[in-house]
Amino acid sequence: MIYDGIIVGGGHAGIEAALAMARMGNRTILITGNLSKVASLPCNPSIGGPAKGIVVREIDALGGQMAKSADQGQIQIKMLNASKGPAVRALRAQIDKIKYPKIMLEVLKNTENLDLKEDLVESLITDGTNVFGVILQSGEQILSKTVILTTGTYLNSSILIGKERTPSGPSGEPTTYGISQQLKDLGFDVVRLKTGTPPRIAKDSIDITKMAPQPGDKDQQTFSYDNIYYDENPQELCYLTHTNLKTHGIINLHLDESAMYGGVVEGVGPRYCPSIEDKVVRFFDKQRHQVFIEPESVELDELYVQGLSTSMPKEVQEEFLRTVPGLENVRIIRYAYAIEYDAINPIQLNPSLETKKIKNLFCAGQINGTSGYEEAAGQGLMAGINASLKIHGKDPLILHRHEAYIGVLIDDLVTKGTVEPYRLLTSRAEHRLLLRHDNAELRLREYGYKIGLVDEKTYQKFIEKKSQYQDLIDKARSIKILPNAKNNKYLESRSSAQIYESISVYDLLKRPEINQEDVRYFMGNEYSIDSIEQLEIYVKYEGYIQKAQREAEKMIRLEDKIIPESIDYKLVRNISSEGREKLLKIQPKTLGQASRISGVNPADISVLLIYLESGALKHEF
Repeated sequence: MIYDGIIVGGGHAGIEAALAMARMGNRTILITGNLSKVASLPCNPSIGGPAKGIVVREIDALGGQMAKSADQGQIQIKMLNASKGPAVRALRAQIDKIKYPKIMLEVLKNTENLDLKEDLVESLITDGTNVFGVILQSGEQILSKTVILTTGTYLNSSILIGKERTPSGPSGEPTTYGISQQLKDLGFDVVRLKTGTPPRIAKDSIDITKMAPQPGDKDQQTFSYDNIYYDENPQELCYLTHTNLKTHGIINLHLDESAMYGGVVEGVGPRYCPSIEDKVVRFFDKQRHQVFIEPESVELDELYVQGLSTSMPKEVQEEFLRTVPGLENVRIIRYAYAIEYDAINPIQLNPSLETKKIKNLFCAGQINGTSGYEEAAGQGLMAGINASLKIHGKDPLILHRHEAYIGVLIDDLVTKGTVEPYRLLTSRAEHRLLLRHDNAELRLREYGYKIGLVDEKTYQKFIEKKSQYQDLIDKARSIKILPNAKNNKYLESRSSAQIYESISVYDLLKRPEINQEDVRYFMGNEYSIDSIEQLEIYVKYEGYIQKAQREAEKMIRLEDKIIPESIDYKLVRNISSEGREKLLKIQPKTLGQASRISGVNPADISVLLIYLESGALKHEF
């Protein structure tokens, strides 16, 4: 039997890839070392956050799974940056790390066209140009039209605590060596990266009276547009405390004993999620750093210590943890550690996430140099979609930077590469005002429907919501508020100045103090919360949004300018030496992608555009 797709790895990328391929009608198999560990949360027990929470919404809009399972498995949820502008608002949820993998495994087991197999993949079956399947450690061969590698941090991985180095994957799971070495032999640029995790501590060993409670939102928020809120989910508290100068003093005293500063670490760590020893060294002027105490599961007497990721020896971890207020008598259940692993330089990928060197081989998740469950899931979804589309002879789905954070993520990876674990940030998106939490469905649902991941019922519901939103805009423009005593009394109660002539709800909403509650007062409750939220954001930021759309349209013209694969950059005169070198190395697909390559300047793009439009390449099309 020949499968349509083999997915190697059962993490967040692997799950989305497998579900996408199977739901698009392809015979698919997911191979992982331990099925009970699918969708595991080896580090932070949370999903979402700045930019990442919007990625989860995008996954849902496209027909992926993460949002639905996160809603079902959350034990606290809140909207971050609610008081700030809409471009930076995002949901974040604490996830029950015992419940969530069970939810995902049940989804996998009940998906048609999807087989599950417990085993480790030793190597790929390839002729050096194409991939045809995999060979398992048991010796069994499985053939397939496509293979998607979602190996996470399991390639040639090592756990580091102090000067100790132990070959292992996360949480004591076995590492693999065969694929990593084979990729090197095939000519891939394999890089060494590092990440880490903080200690886990006993719930009954902390003093919460010395910490600040951090509750979730009272509103029933959901990631998924299904809007199913699970009332039975307990809403657990998190707590905030801080390090101090005594903590920093102990860390500085033992710096040379840490894996990072003791010469044990070979890989490059994440800049935006540094270990506590790295923070103490880099930000030496700071007298304290935040430490969040977060629940891992309602079934565990175990807490996650966010902010104290470290590779210090165990005895040093014990010592500095007890200097933090509330942790004076702390009992460590599992010590913090750093983990090193192999990944590929992602500039070796096409925007479809298919590798340039080996046809029909796709990569997604941390093997591409990223960090984070959400980034992995987004890549997995796109790899599964594009593997399926390729099997059926269709063009890949490439999301542009103005359409999705997933598009920003993948474009950054394949265009710029990364030398450290990549973390998605709102600041990476130049069109972030267009990529909001509230409008992911409007941006991406059509794509999900066209490729077959969004069913007819869900799509029709979306069409109705879209129509309702347009109706709401039209009515907000047409409904006039009269300057009578009743309306002025209400407006005064909202700290708003009186009106002396009739004004539309649309124009009234432009006032900073007027919000969704006021729209419902003047227009009734027949419209969905989502529609009114979108209306408020659109009205208040209309000028900025229109400007962002105009800028995006300029970039679309460059994105539509395809660079033929047969182009020889050595024949293009007047391009800078560095620009020519980078263009030859990355082989961009479009002029837009070329413009974002570091080292390719605007003059190079102008020269390249003239060359493409001069007719010099007509015989190559």
